[in-house]
Amino acid sequence: MRNGWRIVGRNVRHGRGEVDIIAERNGVYAVCEVKARRNNEYGFAAEAMTPAKCRTVRRTAFGWARDNGVPNSRLRFDAAFVVGSSIDVIENAY
Repeated sequence: MRNGWRIVGRNVRHGRGEVDIIAERNGVYAVCEVKARRNNEYGFAAEAMTPAKCRTVRRTAFGWARDNGVPNSRLRFDAAFVVGSSIDVIENAY
């Protein structure tokens, strides 16, 4: 939100899928999946973004967009990885 994004949805469900955050800025909708870990002791947060998870997030986002009149061309898929107090956001991650 500090960067001008407006949160339009949190824990958005559509069908059997769920998206953590959908935010809008300048007509672009960032669909963001968040993976958090206390530390890397049991693996990296990014490892949880499997191809199957990416497909589920995309399918969910496209359904949400259709229901809300948002063209698919306006969607961007980001991933946020939180480890401890460190946050890394990858824009257009998948």
